[in-house]
Amino acid sequence: MQYGTALRNEIKTSETTPLIGVYDMYSASLAAPHYNGFFVSGFGFAASYYGLPDIGFIAWPDMVAFAERLRTAFPTHHLLVDIDDGYVDPEVACHVVQRLERAGASGVILEDQKRPRRCGHADGKLTLPLEEYLEKLEMVLASRRDMVVVARTDATEDEDILRRAAALAATDADVVLVDGVRSVEWVHRIREVIGDKPLLFNQIAGGKSPRLSLSELTGLGVDVAIYSTPCLFAAHSAIEDALLELKDADGRLPVGRGAGAVGVAGATQLLERNISRHHERAVLPHTSPSPERQPVSV
Repeated sequence: MQYGTALRNEIKTSETTPLIGVYDMYSASLAAPHYNGFFVSGFGFAASYYGLPDIGFIAWPDMVAFAERLRTAFPTHHLLVDIDDGYVDPEVACHVVQRLERAGASGVILEDQKRPRRCGHADGKLTLPLEEYLEKLEMVLASRRDMVVVARTDATEDEDILRRAAALAATDADVVLVDGVRSVEWVHRIREVIGDKPLLFNQIAGGKSPRLSLSELTGLGVDVAIYSTPCLFAAHSAIEDALLELKDADGRLPVGRGAGAVGVAGATQLLERNISRHHERAVLPHTSPSPERQPVSV
């Protein structure tokens, strides 16, 4: 299956394509009925797999293994994977891209940060010399077959942002991402310098970028929106609330609240879908979910 082509075709549609950040198999299981595209963010994976911040702890074999598990359970969902800086070395970056493509990933994001790296919405980011990053990017582009490659810059100075965005758009990368965009005006400025190249916008709660709807992003000419951590942060709040409630009740489990209450049966039913999907004929998705468009039935 050509997962890269399927995502590429989705990006060409007139509306902004949403990709929802998932951090483990359970969060992906919950997101799957609502959206047909996943984003594996470095922030979410570092938090869930290692219990550490997104500052460069991820080992590439762990990320590849996660992508393999996702693809097995979700054979028709788009799957965009954050590979940070390609794990430093260009040859390693190429190897990881090839492994992810064989695992069924639809695309990757490769950034221009240098170590020590930071979350894209954190202060103190450092970037590689542009020429060094472009050399790594070209090697990655040459190593992929069908996979979508998103070229990302973490530049923070005004002139450097525009210079790097234009340089990234001039490559064969499929999409350009400027992370930590500070305003709608900056979306316009970046859109202008990258021309017709597809543009990706990263939304993360508490980040530096404005909170924008998919309709607003479509109006700004944004082709893809990644939502890095909605599942992770929702779980954080829900788990904290549940444990406080359990402590206040002296350890007595709460009574289930209506049809939406989660228990053994509901959780098992959710997870059983991950077994059944790969027994059915996999049909690649070609439409993004929206008020008018439903997720692909699998």
